[in-house]
Amino acid sequence: MLRVRYWGAALLGAGVPAMATAGVPDVAVDIPPLHSLVDRVMGDLGSPELVIQPGASPHGYSMRPSEAKALANADLVFWVGPELAPWLGESIDSLAADTDSVSLLNVEGTRTLDFRQGATFEAHDHAHEGHEHDHAHEGHDHHGHGHSHDGTDPHAWLDPANARVWLDAIAESLAKADPEHAETYQENARLGKAKLDGLIADLQTRLEGAQDTRFIVFHDAYQYFEKRFELAAAGAISLGDASDPSPARIDELRTTVTELGVDCVFSEPQFNPQLVDNVFGSTGVNTSIVIDPLGADLTPGEALYPKLLQQLAEGVAECASAT
Repeated sequence: MLRVRYWGAALLGAGVPAMATAGVPDVAVDIPPLHSLVDRVMGDLGSPELVIQPGASPHGYSMRPSEAKALANADLVFWVGPELAPWLGESIDSLAADTDSVSLLNVEGTRTLDFRQGATFEAHDHAHEGHEHDHAHEGHDHHGHGHSHDGTDPHAWLDPANARVWLDAIAESLAKADPEHAETYQENARLGKAKLDGLIADLQTRLEGAQDTRFIVFHDAYQYFEKRFELAAAGAISLGDASDPSPARIDELRTTVTELGVDCVFSEPQFNPQLVDNVFGSTGVNTSIVIDPLGADLTPGEALYPKLLQQLAEGVAECASAT
């Protein structure tokens, strides 16, 4: 139930009863990229609370008391889903069981991809070509308690076409919770989609000529971005949940660097960058470029999402220009 906000403290102090007005819903969001999209739709009406702070991995996170309170106080929760953060599903159950929660990965029209298998992706990509799904609404079941690498890759926000779909879903949920401002939410979503169309066009231009660039990523989080802009990572050091790579996986990647003539091995700010240099520094491959699927060094807010994708494009373009 939407919490009622009370305005007019000065009137109360003067002995005049204040009017109770239903306000904009209190909203909690899991990760910075989704927070940015929700912030765009809410606009001047309010700002969502961010549960997982910049620089932290959503695959495993311990909430601060203030973040748990924001979740407990929320009228509406937007999150990727248990595929990314199964622990958050448990937290929603315990702290916000009566709150409406929206798993954006399950929103109708979302393009999803299966996890890639193995340290290198060549064989997997050919064998699994076409394994993409448009998700229909599947309810709000958030009882996932494990992290499988055989299901849906949850990093779907890195396809801006999915972000377009999600802006409408966010506006729909906000409008349901706050009918008084429904038109504002819908208009903000429309303007956001127009900006995303321009962003997609700009990124396509920026990435012209980069399609043949060979690179390895730190963890397998980028295939949505790759598919949208016709790029192709040769492999990943870690699995999709950024777990530690095995020695055999490292050996396979070293071989890939040599055999395929890999141009760059990207590191990420929230994980040990020294690992990349230690493992691949002696191969002569470029290990100096840092990319990030979450916007660890960006200020949360509506500008974060486009800046995040621009940074990814710049990293790939830098790799391409150095070859």
